[in-house]
Amino acid sequence: MATAQPISDTIVQESIVRAVKNVCAIMLKREATFVEKSAEAAYAGFKDKPHVFGSVGFVGQIDGIVYLCIPDDFAQDAAARVLGMSAAEVEMSGDSAIKDVIGEITNMTVGGFKNALCNIGFPCKLTLPTIVRGDNLAVSSIKGSERHTFHFDCNSHRLIADIQLKQD
Repeated sequence: MATAQPISDTIVQESIVRAVKNVCAIMLKREATFVEKSAEAAYAGFKDKPHVFGSVGFVGQIDGIVYLCIPDDFAQDAAARVLGMSAAEVEMSGDSAIKDVIGEITNMTVGGFKNALCNIGFPCKLTLPTIVRGDNLAVSSIKGSERHTFHFDCNSHRLIADIQLKQD
């Protein structure tokens, strides 16, 4: 069996930009603007305030994981918008409302990214979303993976898509 050609940086970038923009427009009724691709995986803003990290992996002809790194205040606003609740109602509902909404946003974003991979000949399936909320969070690199970090602005909040791909 012939080995597939590696996925180009351009395809990775175009695919995640399209996925993030679509999900922000559909779920949040907000425009997401691509800011930059960062050579640095770390983002200094993670140390300044709490964040929510959503992750969904994919396995198949290509394996990987996408982390969406979202400031906690943006996650609370997103939960209120998606659920039609006030900020106070979201706060009263505890972590569950925020985790559910960020899980769905992450799942839809990574699903859009995965579909783009499938469309170019890399069939794969999604894993279940995982959500972590806290201070001083960081994403470690997976050994042997190719890492891509993309920054977006959505409603004056920084959203980061940290992608790690491993191709056999």
